[in-house]
Amino acid sequence: MRLKNKNAVIYGGGGAIGSAVARAFALEGARVYLAGPTLQKLDAVASEITASGGIVDIAQVDALDEQSVARHSDAVAAKAGGIDIALNAVGFVHVQGTPFAELSLEDFEYPVARYIRTNYITAKAAARHMVKNKSGVILTLSTPASLMPGPGYMGHSVACAGVEAFSRHLAGELGQQGIRVICIRSHMIPETVEAGSHSREIFSHNAELAGIKLEEMLAGAAGSTLLKRLPTLAEVANTAVFMASEQAGAMTGTVANLTSGFILD
Repeated sequence: MRLKNKNAVIYGGGGAIGSAVARAFALEGARVYLAGPTLQKLDAVASEITASGGIVDIAQVDALDEQSVARHSDAVAAKAGGIDIALNAVGFVHVQGTPFAELSLEDFEYPVARYIRTNYITAKAAARHMVKNKSGVILTLSTPASLMPGPGYMGHSVACAGVEAFSRHLAGELGQQGIRVICIRSHMIPETVEAGSHSREIFSHNAELAGIKLEEMLAGAAGSTLLKRLPTLAEVANTAVFMASEQAGAMTGTVANLTSGFILD
């Protein structure tokens, strides 16, 4: 068990990616602390983990509220004896598909401000406790939009690029404290569409603008990759496990590319 006795906090733990990573962490022996805005979703994930013999705790937390996150991280650290792993899997429905000339400042700023804010808040809250033990892993998420030219997703692109830049800089800030920071960049994940992710609304809107069905859009995205397929939730979750484990102990300040060869580094 690669994460035995590790304490892992997952913000957005009720979402498609957050819940998949939570289950994978628990199977690898981690004590999982799920945080999110909707207790019903968190409880459903917690029930699955408990049924599989895992250890899990849930809490209603606003990941955009610094005090809410700080109180939660303090409570987890006090109960568990520290925080070893923190993942921000929070997602926001935002505008895509609008040409730059028609994009309002508000719609541009919305994903940029929220993704950067939540990652800053959650990383800072976790890092305060990780530095005490001189160890820890902070995981963030982005998409290939961070490196893609438009049109139609200016805000999303800048937000993803910002998360990756934040992750790299944070690794430099915290490396001497024994804390690693890894960003996981995944392409579209078809399973999230059926798992209640915010991505369904975004993908469906983009498909509608293109005049095609959602399934056709996903098939087209798969066809544009070198592997001719899109990543799975299991692959993202298992990558998170590896990055959080000692097997990746020499890795920090980098982006794990799970785009099936759509983006080449």
